[in-house]
Amino acid sequence: MSLFDTNKVIRTYLAADAGIIALFAPDAPRIYCPRLPENAVLPALGFFTRGGDSTPYIPDIPTPSVQFDCWADNPIEAREVYTALYDALQGIQNVKVTIGMTDYYILSAREEVQGQDLVDEIPGYFRVLTFFEIKVR
Repeated sequence: MSLFDTNKVIRTYLAADAGIIALFAPDAPRIYCPRLPENAVLPALGFFTRGGDSTPYIPDIPTPSVQFDCWADNPIEAREVYTALYDALQGIQNVKVTIGMTDYYILSAREEVQGQDLVDEIPGYFRVLTFFEIKVR
């Protein structure tokens, strides 16, 4: 099997999660990879793969380390985005994600670093930064 786009699998999973959908209602989930576009509507979630590992013995099971930026226009709401993300990912196992006619599985997700409250250099932008290790097949 060839390498597939783990970012697409992660985004598809998050965009279908009830907690994430409720957070961004009534708009479609504002989930961006790799970064938020300029002047994005907040709250929003940005993420990108920052590294991770794979094994030559099982090449079709990559384990990316993913950075998530949970954005809002105040620190309380940024923390709410983080909480919804945490609830959607932490501890999940063997979750099927279908893209087109292909089934992928998130075998596991584990928070590597707890959410860190940060104030951006742009006034009115607050974020919570976290990292997850996500094993996908």
